Amino acid sequence: MNILRQLFIVNVGFILSIVALFLFGMIPANATEVTVGGARTEIYAPMLSGKKVALLSNHTGILPDGRHTLDAMLGAGVKVTRLLSPEHGFRGTADAGEHVSAGIDAPTGLPVVSLYTGGSTGLPQGALDGIDAVAIDLQDVGVRFYTYHITMIKVMEGAAKAGIPVIVMDRPNPLGWIVDGPVLDMKLRSGVGRLPIPVVHGMTMGELALAANGEGWLDGNLKCDLTVVPCLDYTHATRYNLPVAPSPNLRSTKAIGLYPSLCLMEGTTASVGRGTDSPFTIYGHPDMEPRGFSFTPRSMPGAKQPPHLGKVCQGVDLRGISDADALNTGFDPAYVIDAYSHMQRGADKFFSRFFDKLAGNASIRRMILLGTPADKIRDSWADEVYRFKQLRHKYLLYPEK
Repeated sequence: MNILRQLFIVNVGFILSIVALFLFGMIPANATEVTVGGARTEIYAPMLSGKKVALLSNHTGILPDGRHTLDAMLGAGVKVTRLLSPEHGFRGTADAGEHVSAGIDAPTGLPVVSLYTGGSTGLPQGALDGIDAVAIDLQDVGVRFYTYHITMIKVMEGAAKAGIPVIVMDRPNPLGWIVDGPVLDMKLRSGVGRLPIPVVHGMTMGELALAANGEGWLDGNLKCDLTVVPCLDYTHATRYNLPVAPSPNLRSTKAIGLYPSLCLMEGTTASVGRGTDSPFTIYGHPDMEPRGFSFTPRSMPGAKQPPHLGKVCQGVDLRGISDADALNTGFDPAYVIDAYSHMQRGADKFFSRFFDKLAGNASIRRMILLGTPADKIRDSWADEVYRFKQLRHKYLLYPEK
């Protein structure tokens, strides 16, 4: 199928539960309303008519009118017979990396097949048996190690093998104007890095799907029968505030902006505030030099066993940064450098093997250990970003400005 026909659509649906609303809260509304792909039933419902459809979505599949895309699909006569869930589960309440079990979605009675079982995003055997088409509606945050797009790629591969079409209902990228960070060294491909893209890639889910299909990024150079339903009134310069937090520990616009940089600390012994009310807007460690701010991680929904549970962590509070500045941070190793340089004990064990998988290469860790300044480290991937931008341009569905 050529890219012109891979025009544009998407789906997903279910009623957002009270539990999810309590856990995530709401991110402030947008000044300019964007019509997401899932709201465009007039485009995708005829394409799915008479088909048994599996929907890959979660709590983020919310439409401007408050319904879930699943509700819109069912209301338009689409026969959704199976739900597929990514990391955090279909209702979005599981911890990062937590095993998510299959079962029945209580509000709808539909069977749920988990595509995330703790570190793995492969398709379980039989996940698409009896299915005529797959619809995907997930809100990504535009970061390579955020796993929703990885699950989408696995579904595309499974659909390609089964010979069934995929419809991606597109959503804005809240960091869609930024391309930053090293391109993944494919020797480090893992559950947090699946595609040869920068840490912050500046593409929507639909655009990534088109690129994966067009560039041969699906395993075995598979080609998926792909359609993307695009957003309306969106450009890559749009500052889009998500209607609901995309995962339990990304609870604010500020956290989403800082996430690409602070998530590197998940490959260290430091804490990024999981188990507090402000994850990904603070960081610290029990053995860090005191600098006037501390926090104590505790067990809570979305962070049942956070790092340094019950221990006082000395650290840094970034909550005073404006949302605008946070959103323009890109991928900045300065925060990890700061944490490492202020360790009073345990600096020799600060970095784990997971760090290189998150960073996408081994050179960032090596440069930090050598004392390389953050700006020099950022210079190291400039050429990679330039080349990726040329590739990215071929698959953009929306204007840059």
